[in-house]
Amino acid sequence: MPKQPAFPGLRHAMKKKQTRRERFLAEMEAVVPWSRLLALIAPHYPKAGPKGGRPPMPLETMLRVYFLQQWYALSDPMAEEMLYDSDAMRHFAGIELGDDRIPDETTILNFRHLLEKHRLTEKLFAEVNGHLADQGITLRSGTLVDATIIDAPSSTKNEAKARDPEMSSTKKGNTWYFGMKAHVGVDADSGIVHSLETTTAKMHDSQVWDELLHGAETSVWADKGYVSAAREAAFSGPGKFWGV
Repeated sequence: MPKQPAFPGLRHAMKKKQTRRERFLAEMEAVVPWSRLLALIAPHYPKAGPKGGRPPMPLETMLRVYFLQQWYALSDPMAEEMLYDSDAMRHFAGIELGDDRIPDETTILNFRHLLEKHRLTEKLFAEVNGHLADQGITLRSGTLVDATIIDAPSSTKNEAKARDPEMSSTKKGNTWYFGMKAHVGVDADSGIVHSLETTTAKMHDSQVWDELLHGAETSVWADKGYVSAAREAAFSGPGKFWGV
């Protein structure tokens, strides 16, 4: 969804060196089947009302921001902040400073809730992974497993104006966080996320394991929080590797 660049975007386009982030986002621009994903969400996305008023953010912008959150483990407030700070992320989302609205953290939160309400996250990842597998991009021989906290303001409420039951507090190091936790399975060769599960933040990483494996792995990598004798035994035979 590239546009004629405004002045800040023109400066971005004239840069001689491409950053690692820009290279990654360019690859994702090329391989993600955007039109297929938009078709999945469009029936559930709000339309502009007949009486006018402020129209909703463009669906494609919101979808791209959602993917940025997954790839860079961004909370809703941090996603909004990065759209102001990062030329590369704004360009990927199709936003030009001065010309387009930047979605605020509440809009980003509401979009994520819309996907969860209609169980679209699973369909999105299935669509992406199927498309990538068809092109031979996801090799699926090894999986890296990890989890990250999606932080949210402690005052976050759901549609019923109550504290969201899907969010909880957890302590990491000496810092307390409130929000959700994203558990991911990543293809070891391509770096593409093939599995995603979200839980409340207090859920221990090790409790989400089978959901992150596609079942055809010959090797897995994870940190010590996932140590288990049964899991190690499953990846200790000939041709297997247990990287925990």
